[in-house]
Amino acid sequence: QVQLVESGGALVQPGGSLRLSCAASGRTFSTYTMGWFRQAAGNQRELVAVITYREDLDYADSVKGRFTISRDNAKDTLYLQMSNLKPEDTAVYYCASRSGTTIYPTEGLYIYWGQGTQVTVSS
Repeated sequence: QVQLVESGGALVQPGGSLRLSCAASGRTFSTYTMGWFRQAAGNQRELVAVITYREDLDYADSVKGRFTISRDNAKDTLYLQMSNLKPEDTAVYYCASRSGTTIYPTEGLYIYWGQGTQVTVSS
């Protein structure tokens, strides 16, 4: 089993920045592919960013150039640095993980999920 706990969600003004964290426990974090997903009200959950254990990266087109995913294997923690935030980034953000060595682009491929953290971008 893997436990994931997100933190860092907040209310932020458009153009602002925020960093989300996801603390992992229970299995070998360093060998897992980790992802950030988000779900806005009334929408399906969508991929935001993915990082493999070798630090291969992938991003949704809507966040490229604004968001950065990273991981600290010594701390078993995943991060999402978000900048130039827009109202359309408002959503509940989820951390997800699974064993494996490649980019997994869809939520159905992930095994473990956190409870989510709310990000609201509004003036």
